[in-house]
Amino acid sequence: MSDHDHSRHQPEPTGGFWTSRTGVVLIAFLAVSGLLLTYEHRAHVFTGNGILIVLLLVCAGMHLFMHGGHGGGGRDSNGGGRP
Repeated sequence: MSDHDHSRHQPEPTGGFWTSRTGVVLIAFLAVSGLLLTYEHRAHVFTGNGILIVLLLVCAGMHLFMHGGHGGGGRDSNGGGRP
């Protein structure tokens, strides 16, 4: 019988940081913090220039998270042009 270590043959986790325990805790913390900050400062956020700042932050977040940041752009390997 051979005595060798099977612990080295465990599959690598493929979820990345955001699906790890630390990432989920960070997401929950940021969500609760954002809600509490918005609730406490709602008089500033939802009046006048506050709405413009919120829209600017939402647009920046959509650009980074939905398009994969700079360089992603959703283009395929044929140069992004339509056939």
